[in-house]
Amino acid sequence: MSLVVQNLVFPLDRDPDILPLYLDAETWTTVGHETVRVSDFAHVDDVLDRSSARVRPGRRVSFASYFNAFPASYWQHWTTVREVTLELSTEGSGTVLVYRSNANGVAQRVESRDVSGGDTVRFSLPVTNFTDGGWYWFDAVAGSEELIIRSGSWSTDATPRTTANASIGITTMNKPDYCVRNLAALAKETALLTDIDTIYVVDQGTTKVQDREEFPAVAEALGDKLTVINQANLGGSGGFSRSMSETLDAGTSGFVLLLDDDVEVEPEGIFRSIQFSRFSSRPTIVGGHMFDLLDKPILHAFSENIDLHPFLWRPGFDEQIRHDFRVSNLRQTPWMHARMDADYNGWWMCMIPVEVIRDIGLSIPVFIKWDDSEYGLRARSRGYRTVSLPGSALWHISWIDKDDSQDWQAYYHARNRLVAGLLHSPYSKGGRLLSNSSRISLKHLLSMQYYAVELRNEAIRDLLTGPEHLHRTMGTKLPELRAQAADFSETSVYTADSDVPPTREGRRSYPLHTEPSPAGASLAVFTAKAAARHWLTSPADQSQPQVELAKRDATWWRVPGFDSALISTADGRGSSWYRRDRSEFRALLKESLRLHRELERNWDALAEQYRRALPEFTSQEAWKTTFEQ
Repeated sequence: MSLVVQNLVFPLDRDPDILPLYLDAETWTTVGHETVRVSDFAHVDDVLDRSSARVRPGRRVSFASYFNAFPASYWQHWTTVREVTLELSTEGSGTVLVYRSNANGVAQRVESRDVSGGDTVRFSLPVTNFTDGGWYWFDAVAGSEELIIRSGSWSTDATPRTTANASIGITTMNKPDYCVRNLAALAKETALLTDIDTIYVVDQGTTKVQDREEFPAVAEALGDKLTVINQANLGGSGGFSRSMSETLDAGTSGFVLLLDDDVEVEPEGIFRSIQFSRFSSRPTIVGGHMFDLLDKPILHAFSENIDLHPFLWRPGFDEQIRHDFRVSNLRQTPWMHARMDADYNGWWMCMIPVEVIRDIGLSIPVFIKWDDSEYGLRARSRGYRTVSLPGSALWHISWIDKDDSQDWQAYYHARNRLVAGLLHSPYSKGGRLLSNSSRISLKHLLSMQYYAVELRNEAIRDLLTGPEHLHRTMGTKLPELRAQAADFSETSVYTADSDVPPTREGRRSYPLHTEPSPAGASLAVFTAKAAARHWLTSPADQSQPQVELAKRDATWWRVPGFDSALISTADGRGSSWYRRDRSEFRALLKESLRLHRELERNWDALAEQYRRALPEFTSQEAWKTTFEQ
């Protein structure tokens, strides 16, 4: 029996911004070094409904797009599928042309058919020559009358490894509007709901999902498919572990799909993740990509990796960062045709087989940060790989207007990266992890961000006490971290112009040049001079800010030259006043250096301790005790 693995879909709403993710323009050309659009024959008016679109007379539209091309290389490499059938139902006269690409993005015509009247065409396409990369797609060319694509699908006669359904786990924290909106979107997808056992909403906030005016109607529509669980705020790792645990206890689902709350889902992406998981040759973590909810054609990164020597997140390569499909669609983006392997996938959208959870456990109990990446590394060490699947995605509030390395989250950034390094770094003393961590603290200090360094130091102190502190502090640490902010003046935000203290210059300072960060020998010299200045000299009069800087201009190599600065916040709420304090700088730097030295001396013993305890503190039993606190 043939099973559909991917449907032809169009936007849920008539948003022209996201149309390039579903359709492509007719003609492109190269001008200088840039690929530009010559003509565009895809309009929102041509989208008739969720599964239908129109090609106007004499026009050509390509479906070589993120959501409607078929990522053949991923299906060949990771699944049992070796042939797919593209089936299209059409009305009107025209031609359908099928193309494939290779790993370099070179398009190759495969087959074409003329259609007329009410027609159904099928193309049997081998999935056998895509080892390094490549996609399938089709173009539609209308004749003298319009050509309507009524529906389309990609299907296979292959036998899936499993026919199990999935459950969905949504962790939410005071974002009930987003959560209810996504539940309402899922409730409308009656076909998708047949593949879903339960939707777990783990509500950790004080503003409850169940209190939203729209919730009763959504709950009624979903019926027994919906389970809302209220628990204390245990962060993302606690919320997602609760969904994993509930799925294990229910014993019916083969997978659990983890979803963030502040997202907008593309339901077809969920269906594709389920089908890909079912057809995977072995249990595989299947992740979805993340688009920017506030700039919808922007893709954040195509595949996520960990650079193990400094133990830092990174994309496969820089071109993947914030790729704009308005500027360069699939056909115009050669790197997107190569198959990319990922070390992990963010838990904004990530499908985990129950078999994997039973084998390696639940999340590490770290509240937020590094839980998803550590899980990917842990799974890989046990033979389970992660696939970031093209065509499976959602829209998420991006972090472009955030700087969470400076607020209370600085603690979790520092501690959890070190925990993951202790568990998984293959290098002696963690490779460059400790030296990099120490430099990050110094950069914060030179930028007068003393609160962040106090929390980073506290993170190491807690880490040195051993893994027992992880579960013990899950529900209590965050209030402690937030309370400490009152001791640091830079954490106060001036939101009203009338409250902002005037600078000595009386105006905002603009950079005279856009000099990049110092590097190599110049970096060492700059850092030594800046550190000596902050250590040896007393700050000038600080009765008013010396300078006002926009956030983009307040780089770590510019701010150290001032004794006080008024700097706007990343989210645009207002400005904070940073003031140099020599005694604070000295105390925090000495403590940072001492803690990093102690951590280096004890690295091997700590790594053994954390690795030995890993099965216990990621076990369902340990987590259930924490859930009940």
